[in-house]
Parts: sequence; structure tokens; C-alpha cells
Amino acid sequence: MKRRLLLSLGTATAATSALLLGGCASQQIESYAAEKPVLDLQQYFNGTLDAYGVFTDRSGAVVKRFTVVMTCSWQGDQGVLDEDFTYSDGSTQKRIWRLTKLADGRFTGRADDVVGEAQGQSRGYAFHWTYTMSLPVDGKVYEVQFDDWMYLMSDKVMLNKATMRKFGVRLGEVTLSFAKR
Repeated sequence: MKRRLLLSLGTATAATSALLLGGCASQQIESYAAEKPVLDLQQYFNGTLDAYGVFTDRSGAVVKRFTVVMTCSWQGDQGVLDEDFTYSDGSTQKRIWRLTKLADGRFTGRADDVVGEAQGQSRGYAFHWTYTMSLPVDGKVYEVQFDDWMYLMSDKVMLNKATMRKFGVRLGEVTLSFAKR
């Protein structure tokens, strides 16, 4: 009986460990390589787009709602994404991304509130983007890491989910839907 109980506990512990470790694993961009429709970042982010989003805190509560009007253009491998944010409290913000297309579906990007250079890669219908952003909160500025995933749904719609972390601690998420005009 003791042996059966120990075996059961051992099996339960192994199963729990596998679940916990699996929960820590992050998705890989390569797993989307064969998926359709294929995202052409230069084609999708070209012209005017509207975006609708929320920022949620760690508990999942909506902290801010916002809309974005994006004016996007490319000259060869150089792109500009000019974003105008309007928040539910009436405040506004502007961010201008300057993107560079590299080989193998890779992109780099810079913006005034991005620390260093953003790194991204596209495969299939997905785009994965990582960067550090300086965020002003209550009179202070914090450097926050973004793990940003975009998923093309159709030639007009893309969904975006970004996880924000500071010192490895999850602060919240930004969820957006993009719609091409």
C-alpha cells in the first residue's frame, strides 16, 4: 500500500512538474512558418490603419483603453509607422517607429521611447517583436520589456498581444486589433 501511494505521489509530482515546466515554455516563431495567410509586414503596414486596444494589469483588469490611427509607408527596406494614440481619459500620445527589413524575415526598429533597438521576425502569419520601452508612470520613467506577438487574421485584420515585464516580473498585457482602411 505504501509503495502504491509513493508511486502515485511520484507520478502526480512528475505530471505537475511537466505541466508547470510546459507553462514556462514560450512559443517559437518557427512554429508558424507553414501557416497561412503569410504576413508581409511591408504590405500590411502600408497606408492607414486603425487600432483598438486595452492595457490590462496582472489580474486581468482593464487599466486603460485606447485607439490608434497609424499612417504607414515604406521606401525600399525602410518603413515608418506614425502612430497617434488617444486614450479613454482623453490624453494623447505620438510614437513614430522606424523599421528596417533585414534578411530572413527579420526586422529592427527604433522609436523615441524605445531603449536601443527592437528586434523582430516574421514567419507564416505571425510576427514576434521584443524591445524595451521607457514608460512614464506617475512622474517617473520605467524601462519595461515587451514580448510582442502579432497574428494576421486576414488581409485587413491583425491581432496583437504584448506582455510587459520589469525585472522578469509580468506587469500586464496590451491587446490590440489592427484594421486596414
